[in-house]
Parts: sequence; C-alpha cells; structure tokens
Amino acid sequence: MTPLHIAGLGRYLPARTVPTAEIAARCGVPVEWALARTGVLERRVSDAAAGETSSAMAALAAHAALGDAGMDASDLDLILNASGIAEQTLPDGGPLVARALGLSGTPAFSVHATCLSFVAALDVAAAFLAAGRYRRILVVSSERPSVGINPDAPESALLMGDGAAAAVLTAAAARAPGLAPPGLHAIRFETYGDGAHLTEVRGGGTRLHPNDPATTPADNLFAMDGLGVLRMARARLPAFLDRLADGLSRGLDDVAGIPGGRVDVVVPHQASLAGVRLMGAFGWPEDRVVVTLGALGNTVAASIPMALCEAVASG
Repeated sequence: MTPLHIAGLGRYLPARTVPTAEIAARCGVPVEWALARTGVLERRVSDAAAGETSSAMAALAAHAALGDAGMDASDLDLILNASGIAEQTLPDGGPLVARALGLSGTPAFSVHATCLSFVAALDVAAAFLAAGRYRRILVVSSERPSVGINPDAPESALLMGDGAAAAVLTAAAARAPGLAPPGLHAIRFETYGDGAHLTEVRGGGTRLHPNDPATTPADNLFAMDGLGVLRMARARLPAFLDRLADGLSRGLDDVAGIPGGRVDVVVPHQASLAGVRLMGAFGWPEDRVVVTLGALGNTVAASIPMALCEAVASG
C-alpha cells in the first residue's frame, strides 16, 4: 500500500451549457437518436476568447482544490499537468499551468496517458510522496475537446464536453478508527497496443505535420471507433479486474476482490453510455457507480477527477 492523502479537490465548469439538441443539429442526426445513443443531455463548452483556455481552467480548478485543502499555490512543491489534450505543442502544459497560477520556480511537467492521465499522474505522485521527493503535489486535468470534434462523426461529437478538475495530494493523513489507512491499496495499468488507433487525432505531430500538404483537416479532428473500443473493453476488462482484485486482496486482508466487498463507490471514466453500463456487468450495482456523463459528457482526462468531485460533494 502506497501512502497517499487527497487533501483537496476542485473543479471548474465552463459557463456555457450546450444541450445535445444543438450538437445533434450540427451533426444532422435526430435528437432522440443522439440522446438514446449517448446518454448525454448537455455538456459545458469553453470559450477561449472569454478567458477559458485550458491553462486558465486548470488554474481555476486548482484554486478550488487548494481552498479545499486549506493551502495556497505557493505551498505546492510540484505540479503535474494530467491532460490528454495539449493547449499547444510547446511548451509543455505544466509550465502553462504554473504561469496561470502565478508561480515561478515550482517544478511542473505533464503526465500524458490520454483519458487516463489523471490516474497515471496519481500513481506518479504517490511514488514521489512515498520517496519523500515532494510533499504537496497538485494534479490537474483540463480539457477542451470541443475544439476538435468532427460533426461528420456524431458518435464522438455528441459525447464530448469541456472542463477541468484538480487534486492536492500529500503524504497519508492519520488513519481514522475502523477504516483502512488512506493510500493506494492497489493500482494496475495495462496498455493494449493493438488498440492504439481506435481513438486518435492523427495530425499535429511529426507523422502528419500541420504544414505538410498531405495533412487533411480531418486528420486534426478526433476520430473514434466506438464499437472497436467497446469490444476490446468487453474482452479485456474481466481478466484485468481479476488481476487488480488480486493486488487489492494482498493489500487488505479483509477485502475479497473488487466487486462488492468493502468497495463503496466506483468512479469510472465517463467514456460513453455503453462504457458506463459495463460497470454493472462487472458486478457493481448502479447505486455504487458515479455517473456524470448525462450532465457533463466525456471530458477526457478530466472525466475521472470531475466525477470524483461529484462523488465527494454528494456524500
């Protein structure tokens, strides 16, 4: 078990709310079909001209998390930008967040694992804290997928929403009576390279550079094989969860597996309606699964910490 304490949580939701009917009209599909297919009623859409850039939203979410932790930005000794979508190619998003927070000298860099960036950064932060390398770490995910949705691909265009969420992490707090010690009791990552192209933005890098005449506008928009992702999840998740459960059982003698047991709340990535419904197939009752998809859509890496904020706020 790796000691870890979430000292504060915060999120920022863009001011503009866009109903699914508006996106469905842009995509040329019936709103009834869109609602039934995605489960997204509305989402927030940011406005960079109004100051809602990725780094600005990250700073606002960070200030909320710092307030929740009773800290100031100057108390941080590391910033991990955990966003799947970059504000720009260079510099790294970490320095942009640090600048938005008014910090200079505080180390800041990105942990990039697309939609799982927040969880990957949580793992990195836990290792830093356990080693004593840092004491107060900010992990922040800020996403604006609305700028890259393709109206000709409604299955993804109808899902996406903007927003940011942050967590302030410290070494573990004191153990509460009757509760397991705070920390990461089990964590596991698996990467399936054969699915690397199921969700992608092909352009923007060295393979399809923006200045290359062979690069098309579609190359710079989000593309997803939703059915392919779902098939892979259905095939791989059961065995993955068994392996994760083995780690959790070794970490806590009184926990027998993941589904049921003493797991009170499951906070999944809000990938899609079908993806969220898979949680029930793996043994978790509906009332234990936090779902924000209907109100916020899929907010990429911000999805999990935003749902975590919702879970804590709702008790």
